[in-house]
Amino acid sequence: MTTIQQLDTEFFLWLNSFHSATFDGIMAWISAKNSWIPLYILIIVVVFYFFKKKGFFYILSLIVSVTLSDQFSSSLLKPLFKRLRPCHEPDLQNLVHLVGNCGGQFGFCSSHAANSFALATLMNLFWGKQWKALNVMYIWAFVVSYSRIYVGVHYPIDILVGALVGIFFANLVYILTQKYFKIYV
Repeated sequence: MTTIQQLDTEFFLWLNSFHSATFDGIMAWISAKNSWIPLYILIIVVVFYFFKKKGFFYILSLIVSVTLSDQFSSSLLKPLFKRLRPCHEPDLQNLVHLVGNCGGQFGFCSSHAANSFALATLMNLFWGKQWKALNVMYIWAFVVSYSRIYVGVHYPIDILVGALVGIFFANLVYILTQKYFKIYV
């Protein structure tokens, strides 16, 4: 396990080293939780516009998927593994380019990655066949996730596992909604 952590640390330091004053502000904005509220409002409006009564079930499903991903990563994995964020790691503190504050003590796995990939995946499962443009949500999820490395608060494995957690819960919610609620597009 030490070799994997060492490689993860080296990859983090390499990715985190690509920074500039311009991108610091952009990545801090991308990484901020409230930055994406307009996107979430747009999703809600579009879903209700196109799906009327079914819109409530779609929005509820998206909320459940993101909540499960968030709670699994934040309330279960972080306290279970207790892996320090790179910005809290004493041996790395002088090497990490930190943009903003460091956040909570533990970082495994990334809730930002889990939540953004849960949203992107469930939207694509629900409507991806009809709206191919929804694939752009995966680019958004990747950028949000990468921003967490850029600002110095997550290792790449935190991001990868977070993305997998989000994808898992999105698929679980999709399967359950199709089986029990029959909310097909």
